Amino acid sequence: MTALTVAIDGSAGSGKSSVSRGVAARLGMRYLDTGAMYRAFTLWLLRNDIDVADVPAVVAHLEGPDIVTTTDPEAPAVALATEDVSLEIRSPAVTAAVSAVSAIPQVRRRLVELQRQAVRDALASGRGIIVEGRDIGTVVLPDADVKVFLMADPAVRAQRRAAEDTARGQQVGVAETQADLARRDAADSDRTVSPLTQADDAVVVDATYADLESVIATVQALVVERSR
Repeated sequence: MTALTVAIDGSAGSGKSSVSRGVAARLGMRYLDTGAMYRAFTLWLLRNDIDVADVPAVVAHLEGPDIVTTTDPEAPAVALATEDVSLEIRSPAVTAAVSAVSAIPQVRRRLVELQRQAVRDALASGRGIIVEGRDIGTVVLPDADVKVFLMADPAVRAQRRAAEDTARGQQVGVAETQADLARRDAADSDRTVSPLTQADDAVVVDATYADLESVIATVQALVVERSR
């Protein structure tokens, strides 16, 4: 199959990660979770007692962490230097702080370049890549071969995210999760730089009532069709 770039955007809890990983694994493509990169940087800031609301302080430490990501859909991971922090970046503290950090233009510029380098590496390997996030089709990869905007009802997203958190050992109620998702949706959609928005040429896939396998199959078909 032709090496393609696939952008999958959507709000928190819409299923981006599961769908992206599933399609990438089936098609032998690489996979990049851009949100994990913002979370890793946020974790580094918190560990170093840097106030995420202090923009000058955050910007002054842009080059502090060495953020390393793997692009294997079967074993995606993100590390700070050699320390795998894939689990710790999902902590409530990081979740509460990441929207503020990701809204800083200088942070986005630095991480977008890292993301684009991962894409260049994937294309050079001949495998192609599926990149998921909130501004992939509009900012990171505006010329992506395939663009998908994944959506789901807020209540359904909250149920799914609460189940994921429970699996990680975090006991959070569905109502509390839905309120947190609403807060993050507002923060990500209203930020000045690279807001969460649907690209004009993106295919909208509603995952509210579809199971994971059905959504993966739908997106996989879009990618295969484009490769012909």
